[in-house]
Amino acid sequence: MADAGVFLASESTLYRALRAAGQLAHRRLEQPAQERAKPRHISVTAINQCFTWDITYLPTTIRGQYFYLYLHVDIFSRKIVGWAIHENESSEHASVLLKEIYIRENIQPGQLSLHSDNGAPMKGSSLLATIQQLGVAASLSRPACSNDNPFSESIFGTLKYRPDMPLKPFADVAEACAWVTKLVRWYNHEHRHCGIQFVTPAQRHAGLDQALLEQRDALYLEAKAKNPNRWSGQTRNWQRVNRVDLNPQKMKESA
Repeated sequence: MADAGVFLASESTLYRALRAAGQLAHRRLEQPAQERAKPRHISVTAINQCFTWDITYLPTTIRGQYFYLYLHVDIFSRKIVGWAIHENESSEHASVLLKEIYIRENIQPGQLSLHSDNGAPMKGSSLLATIQQLGVAASLSRPACSNDNPFSESIFGTLKYRPDMPLKPFADVAEACAWVTKLVRWYNHEHRHCGIQFVTPAQRHAGLDQALLEQRDALYLEAKAKNPNRWSGQTRNWQRVNRVDLNPQKMKESA
């Protein structure tokens, strides 16, 4: 209109008129984006109170096809408590794995919260029925928001950036399982995790971390006593991490 030499009103006035006529609403065929609430804050103080899980792709020798690694991690100990590899994503596979972990960890109804992203296997009827049957509290991330599932995202990053990550795709499920078995053993029993004061997830899951941290603290205090001039302040903090939070609320959100 301006190019045609016509001026009716300012842009803000036109928008006001459109709004008054109900013409600024979503008019396309697909549903408009919906505002999603952040998942509830989960705070844990012991093992087997909250697991997060996810599925990641593993490359195969057939282009465009993948194997799928299902993996559960206990957020308190950071231990990988269960995993499986399948040729497809399904709620049924996820249901079977959850039942196996539930029995192996001797979990009781009402004890466990299970958090995952918003993928189809996580919302499938088989898994939801199993969650209800076992007395597990379910929690889902917001769509396309990886920050809501940080523990699982972090563990996949750690595993895939290991130097021994195969450069070639996996030929079959057995080959992929052999690699993941070795990797999980390293992660649980050798990897000293920075988020739990550099003890291994297996040590923390077994309740051995407190004694190890006390031993380290005593060693540092002894070293300081022998040569105090080399220390400008306190020794390193080896206090045990007694609480782990999933999706904590920020100050603005909680206000």
